[in-house]
Amino acid sequence: VSVRGWLGEYIDSTLNNSNRLIQFNTGDSGRGSVSALQESGNESKENGAGGKTAQPVRFGWVTGVMVRCMLNIWGVILFLRLSWITSQAGILLTWLIILMSVLVTSITALSVSAISTNGRVSSGGAYFMISRTLGPELGGPIGVVFSFANALACALNTVGFSETVRDLLIEYDSQIVDSINDVRIIGSITVTVLLLISLAGMEWESKILFFLVLMVSFINYFVGTLIPATPQKQSIGVFGYRSEIFLENLFPDWRGPEGDFFRMFAIFFPSAIGILAGANISGDLKEPEIAIPRGTLMAIFWTTVSYLACVCPAGACVLRDASGNMNDSLPLNFTEACEGLSCGLGWNFTECQQSGTCSFGLSNSFQVLIQVSGFGPLIYAGIFAATLSSALAFLVSAPKVFQCLCKDNIYPYIGFFAKGYGKNNEPLRAYLLCYIIAMCFILIAELNVIAPLISNFFLCSYALINFSCFHASITNSPGWRPSFRYFSPWTGLFGAVISVVLMFLLTWWAALIAFGLIIFLFGYVVYKKHCQLTTVHIFTRWFRLIRPQCLVLTGPPTLRPALVDFVGSFTKNVSLMICGDILMSVSQRNSNEMIKWLNQRKVRSFYTSFKASDLREGARHLLQASGLGKMKPNILVMGFKMNWQESSSKDVDNRKNTVNDQIKTVFQSKQGKKTIDVYWISDDGGLTLLVPYLLTRRKRWRRSKVRVFIIGEQQTMENDRKEMKTLLQRFRLDVHDVIVMTDSERPPLAKKRFEEMLAPFRLNEGQLDERTAQQQRTEFPWKVTDKEMDALRLKSEKKVRLNEIIRRNSKYAALVLVSLPVPQADCPSSLYMSWLDTLSCGLHCPVLLIRGNQQNVMTFYCQ
Repeated sequence: VSVRGWLGEYIDSTLNNSNRLIQFNTGDSGRGSVSALQESGNESKENGAGGKTAQPVRFGWVTGVMVRCMLNIWGVILFLRLSWITSQAGILLTWLIILMSVLVTSITALSVSAISTNGRVSSGGAYFMISRTLGPELGGPIGVVFSFANALACALNTVGFSETVRDLLIEYDSQIVDSINDVRIIGSITVTVLLLISLAGMEWESKILFFLVLMVSFINYFVGTLIPATPQKQSIGVFGYRSEIFLENLFPDWRGPEGDFFRMFAIFFPSAIGILAGANISGDLKEPEIAIPRGTLMAIFWTTVSYLACVCPAGACVLRDASGNMNDSLPLNFTEACEGLSCGLGWNFTECQQSGTCSFGLSNSFQVLIQVSGFGPLIYAGIFAATLSSALAFLVSAPKVFQCLCKDNIYPYIGFFAKGYGKNNEPLRAYLLCYIIAMCFILIAELNVIAPLISNFFLCSYALINFSCFHASITNSPGWRPSFRYFSPWTGLFGAVISVVLMFLLTWWAALIAFGLIIFLFGYVVYKKHCQLTTVHIFTRWFRLIRPQCLVLTGPPTLRPALVDFVGSFTKNVSLMICGDILMSVSQRNSNEMIKWLNQRKVRSFYTSFKASDLREGARHLLQASGLGKMKPNILVMGFKMNWQESSSKDVDNRKNTVNDQIKTVFQSKQGKKTIDVYWISDDGGLTLLVPYLLTRRKRWRRSKVRVFIIGEQQTMENDRKEMKTLLQRFRLDVHDVIVMTDSERPPLAKKRFEEMLAPFRLNEGQLDERTAQQQRTEFPWKVTDKEMDALRLKSEKKVRLNEIIRRNSKYAALVLVSLPVPQADCPSSLYMSWLDTLSCGLHCPVLLIRGNQQNVMTFYCQ
């Protein structure tokens, strides 16, 4: 493959070698390489070419996300409570309530959009996506709260449907028992039917049908406000657009025990909670990383416009109080006492206003949208479509989210609900649990009681989502690299804070219960993660929140400040750094002085010394003994020995073997707009690409631009460049440019320096007799024989040629990263050190020779 290029042979040797210079141990899933990308593309082409394999239906951002979210957002509150809220709060404060709700949901939508673009999203819905990105500690509590909130939302919409049916029965004198018990009976029957429908399966065409019905209902409502009001409509307070009515309803008129701003907000907020409906079907979307942000935000925009638009006609056309009695109309020359706005409109509703017996108007009737519309039955159809579609969506999503949570085995005693049935793995047990929860709240039969509880739990889940994204950003987690550009950690923090504040302002006791539950669930996961070793793999295989934990062989840190500063620049505040000092000639060193020097340099690092006979032994023991638990080194960093030619053969052998087992100081100054050049010669699991990304997140390197150089051929140069850019985009890595090197196969222009450097280490067998040559091979095994030189000549020339390319392209770079050649058994240590010296020769900036161990440190999956 072009990216592996002419050093492809190193990959094969690496796969057969267990120890590397840089160890970054993670799980196995989610290969992150160009080859993986090519294979997935080839598979899709093969499946599409034949046309024989049945492909699952995938939805775009309109039908899959926007329409689904809009159906869930347009619910019972829109048709049955929005006009009543307008009467209580007035038009201005109702708009403020709508905009406050939209502010919370929009910020949460930005956070969810960031999560959905933090890697390729697979199936599993909102909980799966959140938990795999943010971790089990926060994913578990979010899953529990989100599942319960969805079950409550199902109950809310079912009660709204039942209220409408009850009012219809009262209108036709067909009441079953009484107003409360009728809601319970109708709600119980409805949720049972919905359960059967969800078990049988629901086609997507019904979603479009519901959407069209709602569109017709909206049109019917707005057209009805333009039709001149008949005397019958006027008797119930509907007069058409009147400026005096609009001005009267502009300001609040709080009534009853529920008459305050935050109570109205608590009742309205459930009408904005359907923003995760699109994320819940992430596995059925064509491009979820595009569809979820675009569809969710567009759904919020259009539903906000519709809510704001619905408030104005109701506030401008309908009085707050009306009797519904045709005899309350006033003659032209009336003399009786009349108070209020209705007198100027030809009606006297004074008596019912003073006695509090008015049955109609914004303040007294929940059926205002039906009364205002041109054709009432169409509004009923809209209510049925909105309530039933939302109830069904919540009834389906709650069990699936809970099943996913149960499968992860985070909490005990809930694995019973993880079992699925049939070819679609339907969570029948979770369906039954959700049905029971919904039924319990339906029996309350009071919409205004259920709505604040739902608001509280959804605000709790939104606060957790926003805070989780803020935490991942502010801690510079290497695995958190969302490509959604409009997300900011500070908006996430603001969304979390405002959600918590609103929770306590709405229902303080429910907020305390919710937070107590969250703290318990969070604490349990943290305890389980750290105390049960058998479950560690369950958590570590979820997601790639990878942190580099470095053992740096500095010796006394004061002697290698550049190496200390370099590693400290990307481990500071986020991961482990240990300065290792292998004592070979001294018995001990003053560790307090070393730690004091590190603190003065503002480098957060441990210092540990180890007495050993040589470098290799000391490094091996330090790697095993350093750290505690999971806080153990996974990267070994060594400085390049500049005077290796003057060192003893044993020293050179030890250095080469240490590399086989497992930079010059600019790192404390601002780099400006210089470049960080990455020569990605071979695919090593992504560590070579991850390190420059971590550097650019630091203030001193933030303005630096990363350039990636890969090996390619002239005829496929554009294709190689495009392929590499696609891979980097999927890794969410911000790379300024990708450059394809097409001249790497050419012979080097000058080999004189390399040959002169290696000359003291050559055996020159041609000038010796056979016996002398054999004797020298035995006495000096580190020297390069003519046979070894001939066998490795091509590799040596490629190192020289690569150095020429680096010197030409990276003359003004701030840092150069090059794939480290893998030391092989048949390569003499002096030749290997000559390769390393040649690669970094003639450069005026630090050079980092780096190589992973083929285990992926990055993934383009959101898990």
